[in-house]
Amino acid sequence: MSDNCYANELVPAIAKVFKIVDETPDIKTFFVSLPDGTKPFTPQPGQLGMVSLLHIGEAMFSVTAQGETHLEFAIKKCGLLTDALHEIKPGQMIGVRGPYGNGFPIERCLGKDLLFIGGGIGLAPVRSLITYCLGQRDDFGTLDIIYGARSIADLCFKEDLFSNWPRHERTKVHVTVDQGDPDCSCHIGFVPAFLEKINPDPQDKMVILCGPPIMIKFCLEVLTKIGYQDEQIITTLEMRMKCGIGKCGRCNIGSKFVCLDGPVFSMADLKNLPGEF
Repeated sequence: MSDNCYANELVPAIAKVFKIVDETPDIKTFFVSLPDGTKPFTPQPGQLGMVSLLHIGEAMFSVTAQGETHLEFAIKKCGLLTDALHEIKPGQMIGVRGPYGNGFPIERCLGKDLLFIGGGIGLAPVRSLITYCLGQRDDFGTLDIIYGARSIADLCFKEDLFSNWPRHERTKVHVTVDQGDPDCSCHIGFVPAFLEKINPDPQDKMVILCGPPIMIKFCLEVLTKIGYQDEQIITTLEMRMKCGIGKCGRCNIGSKFVCLDGPVFSMADLKNLPGEF
């Protein structure tokens, strides 16, 4: 069914939300599969899907993980469509189409140590690559994951952060929050300062970075300070994705369209573009 009826990425597949996980007070992860028990499409880590609700609208979201039969979308409540999605219950039918954009350059990461840096909902697209790397563990070196949010309550994917990911060999997870509470055992502070404190060695390492623009800005300054080159740093501009096919022009930066040429770019790529980022 998924190979025939839904082969065109411009045609929404009618899919069922069979599970919803409350990640934070304003972020939920939606588990989605087709009625025949298959997934709507098979994305590469870093690609996105268009999610729609009839009579409400549609928007682009990162595929944060996938299984043999389903896709996962972590969605932050921040507008008309996302407000409506946060009100649905398991069993709801939605529209899903894709994949869109280019994924992370896995071939450039093979055999290298990887440093993942995420902030808030910015961990959603990064998680897709972390999950891939853990599933192909022998193809990569050490994995260091630095993640931060405003508070303990605002940390996404807590089971991954504190249980699933640290169990894997040569994998370390570093968590920080802007403000603590009596039950907080995490580091207290902002991600860029935490990154500088950890001071990860840049030798033969790739960085995958995603989060709020202000966090990215200061993390880039820290990475440069401790010796990383632009070619080592990969980020995703997935929040600029709109139509996904280069027609609306809303993601245009200079000569590039984020949806066609990205959303994954190296910092070397971005420095050749106008300073809109």
